Amino acid sequence: MATELQNKKLECIITSLDKKRADNIKAIGIKDLTIIADYFIIANGDSTTQTKALADEVEYQMKQRFGIDPDHTEGYNASNWIVLDYGDIVVHVFYTQTREHYNLERLWADGEEIDISPYIAED
Repeated sequence: MATELQNKKLECIITSLDKKRADNIKAIGIKDLTIIADYFIIANGDSTTQTKALADEVEYQMKQRFGIDPDHTEGYNASNWIVLDYGDIVVHVFYTQTREHYNLERLWADGEEIDISPYIAED
Protein backbone atom coordinates (compact mmCIF):
# COMPACT_ATOMS: atom_id res chain seq x y z
CA MET A 1 0.00 0.00 0.00
CA ALA A 2 1.34 3.40 -0.97
CA THR A 3 2.14 6.00 1.64
CA GLU A 4 0.38 9.35 1.50
CA LEU A 5 3.50 10.96 0.01
CA GLN A 6 3.80 8.21 -2.61
CA ASN A 7 0.15 8.71 -3.54
CA LYS A 8 0.77 12.43 -4.02
CA LYS A 9 3.87 11.76 -6.13
CA LEU A 10 2.01 9.17 -8.22
CA GLU A 11 -0.79 11.69 -8.78
CA CYS A 12 1.69 14.41 -9.76
CA ILE A 13 3.48 12.17 -12.25
CA ILE A 14 0.34 10.74 -13.81
CA THR A 15 -1.48 14.07 -14.10
CA SER A 16 1.66 15.66 -15.59
CA LEU A 17 1.82 12.95 -18.24
CA ASP A 18 -1.90 13.17 -18.90
CA LYS A 19 -1.89 16.97 -19.31
CA LYS A 20 0.83 16.63 -21.95
CA ARG A 21 -1.26 13.99 -23.76
CA ALA A 22 0.83 10.91 -23.02
CA ASP A 23 -0.60 7.72 -24.46
CA ASN A 24 -1.44 4.53 -22.56
CA ILE A 25 -0.33 5.58 -19.07
CA LYS A 26 0.11 2.61 -16.73
CA ALA A 27 1.13 2.35 -13.09
CA ILE A 28 2.44 -0.96 -11.79
CA GLY A 29 3.15 -1.79 -8.15
CA ILE A 30 6.37 -3.81 -8.05
CA LYS A 31 7.52 -3.53 -4.43
CA ASP A 32 6.69 -7.18 -3.69
CA LEU A 33 8.72 -8.29 -6.73
CA THR A 34 11.96 -6.31 -6.55
CA ILE A 35 14.01 -3.82 -4.58
CA ILE A 36 14.40 -1.57 -7.66
CA ALA A 37 11.39 0.58 -6.74
CA ASP A 38 7.86 0.41 -5.38
CA TYR A 39 6.18 1.61 -8.59
CA PHE A 40 6.79 1.85 -12.31
CA ILE A 41 4.91 4.49 -14.29
CA ILE A 42 4.93 3.75 -18.02
CA ALA A 43 3.72 6.07 -20.78
CA ASN A 44 4.53 6.87 -24.36
CA GLY A 45 4.56 9.71 -26.83
CA ASP A 46 4.07 9.74 -30.59
CA SER A 47 7.40 11.41 -31.35
CA THR A 48 10.79 11.83 -29.73
CA THR A 49 9.92 15.51 -29.25
CA GLN A 50 6.78 14.60 -27.31
CA THR A 51 8.67 11.95 -25.34
CA LYS A 52 11.19 14.55 -24.20
CA ALA A 53 8.39 17.05 -23.41
CA LEU A 54 6.62 14.43 -21.27
CA ALA A 55 9.76 13.71 -19.26
CA ASP A 56 10.51 17.42 -18.91
CA GLU A 57 7.00 18.07 -17.56
CA VAL A 58 7.28 15.30 -14.98
CA GLU A 59 10.64 16.65 -13.82
CA TYR A 60 9.32 20.21 -13.65
CA GLN A 61 6.19 19.31 -11.70
CA MET A 62 8.03 17.05 -9.24
CA LYS A 63 10.53 19.84 -8.60
CA GLN A 64 7.76 22.44 -8.17
CA ARG A 65 5.51 20.35 -5.92
CA PHE A 66 8.01 18.34 -3.89
CA GLY A 67 11.36 20.05 -4.42
CA ILE A 68 12.89 16.84 -5.75
CA ASP A 69 14.92 15.93 -8.79
CA PRO A 70 15.28 12.38 -10.09
CA ASP A 71 18.06 10.39 -8.44
CA HIS A 72 19.09 9.29 -11.91
CA THR A 73 17.99 9.89 -15.51
CA GLU A 74 18.74 7.98 -18.70
CA GLY A 75 17.88 8.33 -22.36
CA TYR A 76 17.43 12.08 -22.88
CA ASN A 77 19.79 12.18 -25.83
CA ALA A 78 18.00 9.56 -27.93
CA SER A 79 14.53 10.28 -26.47
CA ASN A 80 13.28 6.79 -27.41
CA TRP A 81 13.14 5.64 -23.79
CA ILE A 82 13.64 8.16 -21.01
CA VAL A 83 13.91 6.89 -17.45
CA LEU A 84 13.39 9.16 -14.45
CA ASP A 85 14.35 7.38 -11.23
CA TYR A 86 12.81 8.91 -8.12
CA GLY A 87 13.90 6.03 -5.88
CA ASP A 88 10.51 4.65 -4.92
CA ILE A 89 8.94 5.52 -8.29
CA VAL A 90 10.59 4.97 -11.66
CA VAL A 91 9.04 6.71 -14.66
CA HIS A 92 9.51 5.19 -18.13
CA VAL A 93 8.60 7.49 -21.01
CA PHE A 94 8.79 5.72 -24.35
CA TYR A 95 8.52 6.54 -28.01
CA THR A 96 5.57 4.37 -29.13
CA GLN A 97 7.51 1.83 -31.21
CA THR A 98 10.17 1.47 -28.52
CA ARG A 99 7.52 0.72 -25.90
CA GLU A 100 5.97 -1.93 -28.13
CA HIS A 101 9.40 -3.53 -28.63
CA TYR A 102 10.39 -3.72 -24.93
CA ASN A 103 6.86 -4.37 -23.56
CA LEU A 104 7.65 -3.70 -19.90
CA GLU A 105 4.07 -4.50 -18.94
CA ARG A 106 4.66 -8.10 -20.02
CA LEU A 107 7.96 -8.29 -18.15
CA TRP A 108 6.31 -6.98 -14.97
CA ALA A 109 2.98 -8.80 -15.45
CA ASP A 110 3.19 -10.16 -11.89
CA GLY A 111 3.06 -6.61 -10.57
CA GLU A 112 -0.10 -4.96 -9.30
CA GLU A 113 -1.80 -2.74 -11.87
CA ILE A 114 -2.76 0.48 -10.10
CA ASP A 115 -6.06 2.20 -10.91
CA ILE A 116 -5.05 5.61 -12.27
CA SER A 117 -8.53 6.71 -13.34
CA PRO A 118 -8.80 9.30 -10.51
CA TYR A 119 -5.72 11.06 -11.94
CA ILE A 120 -6.77 11.08 -15.60
CA ALA A 121 -8.86 13.93 -17.01
CA GLU A 122 -11.94 12.92 -18.93
CA ASP A 123 -11.97 14.08 -22.54
